Amino acid sequence: MSIALNHTIVETRDRDAGAAFLAEVLGLPAPYRYGPFTVVEVAGGTSLDFMDVDDPHPQHYAFLVGDDEFPVVAGRLRERGVPIYADPMQRRPGENTNDGGRGAYFSSPEGHNLEILTRPYGSGG
Repeated sequence: MSIALNHTIVETRDRDAGAAFLAEVLGLPAPYRYGPFTVVEVAGGTSLDFMDVDDPHPQHYAFLVGDDEFPVVAGRLRERGVPIYADPMQRRPGENTNDGGRGAYFSSPEGHNLEILTRPYGSGG
């Protein structure tokens, strides 16, 4: 049996702004509208469907990026003045080298704890 994540809903106060932020910093195609959602597509046919709610509940979303993409995404965040952190509690500024790769955490405008990493956890390195 082959199972893959198809989509998940991301709560936000402004679906267009939240989706645009994510697509822009990750260098993804422009979001599009589908029913009550603004959709950001990532690799593998997976999408994040941004939906307006009055009180978004912060979640964690981690994105596996290539070694060459990591500094580009980190640079986009710095250009926007978005701090990056080495830990999920966002206490140590900078990035980490977990599993022999690079990783960083940052907050989205709606308060989600986002992460970019170049190696999956437990992959060694």
